Amino acid sequence: MAEKEVNRRGFIRKSMAASAGVAFGMHSFEEQDLLAQMSQGAGGSSSARKPSEPETGAIPCGQIGDLKISRMFCGGNLIGGWAHSRDLMYVSSLVKAYHTDEKIFETFELAEEMGINAVLTNPVSDRVINRYWNERGGQIQWFSDCASGSNIKEGIKRSVDSGAHSVYVQGGIADQAVRDGKVEALGEALEYIKQFKVPGGLGAHDLETIKACVKAGFKPDYWVKTLHPDNYWSATPKENRKVFDVVGPQGNNHGDYHDNMYCRNPEETIEYMNGLEEPWIAFKILAAGALHPREAFKYAFEGGADFICVGMFDFQVRENAILAQQTLAAELNRARPWRA
Repeated sequence: MAEKEVNRRGFIRKSMAASAGVAFGMHSFEEQDLLAQMSQGAGGSSSARKPSEPETGAIPCGQIGDLKISRMFCGGNLIGGWAHSRDLMYVSSLVKAYHTDEKIFETFELAEEMGINAVLTNPVSDRVINRYWNERGGQIQWFSDCASGSNIKEGIKRSVDSGAHSVYVQGGIADQAVRDGKVEALGEALEYIKQFKVPGGLGAHDLETIKACVKAGFKPDYWVKTLHPDNYWSATPKENRKVFDVVGPQGNNHGDYHDNMYCRNPEETIEYMNGLEEPWIAFKILAAGALHPREAFKYAFEGGADFICVGMFDFQVRENAILAQQTLAAELNRARPWRA
């Protein structure tokens, strides 16, 4: 283990030194400072830290139920192989091949070292998460989206039985339920989650899903809602955006939605979520890699998110954690009170 840690840290240190001018451009003192912090962390002691010993300056935490959660989650899509890659069809297979159990363990260990103490992912990751807990002594907390099996309750039960600390109804499932006029199914799922005495949440890509749940009187312990700006190159043109376009059906024209946008109305989302009292985990904040973390983190936290969920490769964890620390340490122009 120690030898692997030396090799991994050495590789990260050399890679960052070689790519300093490329990755960051060295255009500002801020970027030079970020690189210095990353290099310092990568070149530390050769003895491996335990995952439960975060580095100094760890990411601040909030509270969901009885759980103390870092304000940045490690997202699970890349670990599970669900890569939103626009029209690059090979990327999901590549990501899945890259993420062996060993690579996932390394990613979780880096996350915990940097103060990220939660991962949000699918129940099909239960095997590797349990291996990480049992074989590596990891402490990362698991929020499950319950999206497995033939129905929602089956996914919830599997998640709880596999050790999930919290369960929420995945955004795609919730969007489809609201689109198809089955809002009551989401309330039933939420009540089923609460029977297991774990925090229960409701997810959504489309703001209409959140509105429908609020109108129905549902009281989740937290919301999981997409948020990102819409000014990136591949964003769906405003005139082509449609309600529930994330869950389809997709159009046939070039300017239609094609797995390239996850929050079609960010300004309205920010305004509406500001009025909700439950904690908010914002996800897809990088628009699946279309936005730089420095921009996206600030936008999400200033937009009212209490937590952000960020899909990361192992070589991105340290940089993203430092950027999150810097963002939260700075003065934020935030209208919504912290709800967690």
